[in-house]
Amino acid sequence: MARVLDRGARGLFLSPQKTIVHVVGARPNYMKIAPVMDALRGETRVRQVLINTGQHYDESMAGGFLKELQLPAPDRDLGVGSASHAVQTAQVMTAFEEICVADRPDLVVVVGDVNSTLAASLVAAKLVIPIAHVEAGLRSFDRTMPEEVNRIVTDRLADLLLTPSCDANENLRAEGVPQERIHLVGNVMIDTLRRHLPFASLDRVRDRIPVGDGPYAVLTLHRPSNVDECGTFRSILQAVRHLASRMPVVFPVHPRTRNRLAEFNLEAELDGTIVTEPLGYVDFLALTSHARLILTDSGGLQEESTALGIPCLTLRANTERPITVTEGTNRVVGTRTADIINGCDQALHSTASKRIPELWDGRASERIAGVIGRFLFG
Repeated sequence: MARVLDRGARGLFLSPQKTIVHVVGARPNYMKIAPVMDALRGETRVRQVLINTGQHYDESMAGGFLKELQLPAPDRDLGVGSASHAVQTAQVMTAFEEICVADRPDLVVVVGDVNSTLAASLVAAKLVIPIAHVEAGLRSFDRTMPEEVNRIVTDRLADLLLTPSCDANENLRAEGVPQERIHLVGNVMIDTLRRHLPFASLDRVRDRIPVGDGPYAVLTLHRPSNVDECGTFRSILQAVRHLASRMPVVFPVHPRTRNRLAEFNLEAELDGTIVTEPLGYVDFLALTSHARLILTDSGGLQEESTALGIPCLTLRANTERPITVTEGTNRVVGTRTADIINGCDQALHSTASKRIPELWDGRASERIAGVIGRFLFG
């Protein structure tokens, strides 16, 4: 095979072609893997394969979502769908093992902390295929969260630990991970945000979401610990109702969350709240990037709000992204009504200056491509 010399930004490559298999299992995974694939696309020594496990099936992902963000269509869709953690993980492992045995990739790239991340890592490790984990080292130190277990196990198995922030490096070193496996690359989600922010004007959504010309807040809820417990869900919505008496609150409702609203008869708690269907990425970015306040249980939105400089209240007892608190705009307030209301007051009146964390500059994917290139080609 001919050997190609490339002295580009990703280093000196002088080797036969290598196969990289990227694994995604949920919509946020696409947001993290797409910039990485794009950064590697110009390298002729790399063949990339994208596997969607279908862990979180979303009809919009089948067409509009991929087209809107110019994301790559998956080469294989495993169609696993929803199930218990054990069943879902086992189904991903069974299907992904067949792919790895047939294709024998040189590297498996996994992102985030969903069940598909864990399942693909277990398969690759047992087949002695190197693993790169994008978003490694994050810890909530709460093992009641399934995602925390997924993160810990994936990081123990991965050969390349690609971290978004310095605290993630510290977590891995404290767990005894060798320094040579840890690579601080920055937050790849911010690459996607920065790419699409110029298109996210508020006019995109004004015809559907009547927020007016003044300040407004955005709410997202999807975690089982919040929406599957009637008392917790009611407590959050009562605080939101109080906030909605002061400014418009927009609530794009996840289908699972909508089902729980009906099941628990909580629709009345939404009086005064602007309820919408889920939004596409750029429409949602248009909404959040112009908000005065964000309330969420989403890890990704904690990061995006910090990058945007918008106050955020995390409706959980902890966060695996503490840098959004120590350096960013995030406050962890829990789920009690009084604590959320107090958090709103503090966030809306705070004048404290915050800065964007190191390497959240929109170039994390370039650094990831460089680490992968050096690992595969020397």
